[in-house]
Amino acid sequence: MTALGAAAALVLAACGGEGAGGSSSGNEGSAPEDLTIGVSMPTQTSERWIADGENVQEQLEELGYEVDLQYAGDDIPTQSQQVDQMITQGADVLIIAAIDGTALSSQLQAAADAGIPVISYDRLIRDSENVDFYVTFDNFAVGVAQAESLVEGLGEGGPFNIELFAGSLDDNNAFFFFEGAMSVLQPLIDDGTLVVKSGQTDIEQVATLRWQQETAQKRMEDLLTSTYNDGSRVDGVLSPYDGLSRGIITALQNAGYGPTTDGGAQPMPIVTGQDAEIASVKLIADSVQYSTIFKDTRDLAEQAVIAAEAFLDGDEPEANNTEDYDNGVKVVPSFLLPVETVTADNIQTALVDSGYWTAEEVESGQAE
Repeated sequence: MTALGAAAALVLAACGGEGAGGSSSGNEGSAPEDLTIGVSMPTQTSERWIADGENVQEQLEELGYEVDLQYAGDDIPTQSQQVDQMITQGADVLIIAAIDGTALSSQLQAAADAGIPVISYDRLIRDSENVDFYVTFDNFAVGVAQAESLVEGLGEGGPFNIELFAGSLDDNNAFFFFEGAMSVLQPLIDDGTLVVKSGQTDIEQVATLRWQQETAQKRMEDLLTSTYNDGSRVDGVLSPYDGLSRGIITALQNAGYGPTTDGGAQPMPIVTGQDAEIASVKLIADSVQYSTIFKDTRDLAEQAVIAAEAFLDGDEPEANNTEDYDNGVKVVPSFLLPVETVTADNIQTALVDSGYWTAEEVESGQAE
């Protein structure tokens, strides 16, 4: 169902048919407390997704809506079951951050049949016409910013040895991040300024299933053993997410990179990241991780809420991109938010002054 189609379904429901969520009347004019928004988040193992879920829930509840927030534990059958349950229990709108962007086709069809609009949240749901709207950040720009911070951290000169990491291949965003990064890095690889010593430069070679920190740590350990056992050093690592960055950093520290109690060790390579997770912000403040990309989940939640309200009013949400996010079946109308690179130099202005983290949280590396 297209966004316009979803809106039309709601309008028709108001004229006497079955409405979204199986109500006997449409949503226009319904009080928020009579409407339920189903919110499906992928996992609670990442503080980023916890924050997303809480932000969406809080903003919807402030407007008076009932919210059914579920986390799927990074388990695809669990998420499918949770979304099925939201539909059968009469959700009026679904906001879904999918674990696997291709695994919810039957649920989306059921939602379409029930006249329930579907908002894809941050991760584009693929291979279905029944995705009505997409709210996300400018994910290509995220990759560009990560690569630019890597190059900035490396400084002048070269050649520099770098290694590349990407996200999970079942997450459409991973491709945007990687393509954005390679648009910056490939010319420097081609002219010899940057050297990927392992030779692993294709996303299929460098992907990290489910974005798992342990998987990234193991791959970095394998790279150090197989490629850097000749006395050469790693100068930089492109990491697309803070959790992966911490796994990569652990592998590097175990191999002797970074300061030690006896004052030895090689300098820590430049390591990028994403999501401004507090543990990584602490590492950046301590000059261990170089950078992260800040994506303010409060703003993303706000856009999801705005889109949900538009659908409930029988309208079509405002999109600022109607060309780039093709899910394999259709181009999904999207709203893209900007991002900001954070290094040690701007933790205060970007994260503390904005109220995202407190100075005490940055100091301790733990969320209060």
